[in-house]
Amino acid sequence: MSDNQQLAPHETMEVHELLNFKTTAVMKAKFLQGVVFDQKIKQLMEKDVETSVRQIRELEELYSKSQLVKGAEADA
Repeated sequence: MSDNQQLAPHETMEVHELLNFKTTAVMKAKFLQGVVFDQKIKQLMEKDVETSVRQIRELEELYSKSQLVKGAEADA
């Protein structure tokens, strides 16, 4: 997507749903890291959290290109 393109309303909703899913998954993985004792599993979970956080940042950047989000910021 080039810098001048914006998300349509239905695309905004899709990205919003992905953000909710990824955020919930990160919270759950971080919580479960405290109860996992196997080091290999813990390392996999830590790597998954790092990857998910990066993906959340990318989704937030995409979400910021939404006409709906920009319109809400202008109204505030």
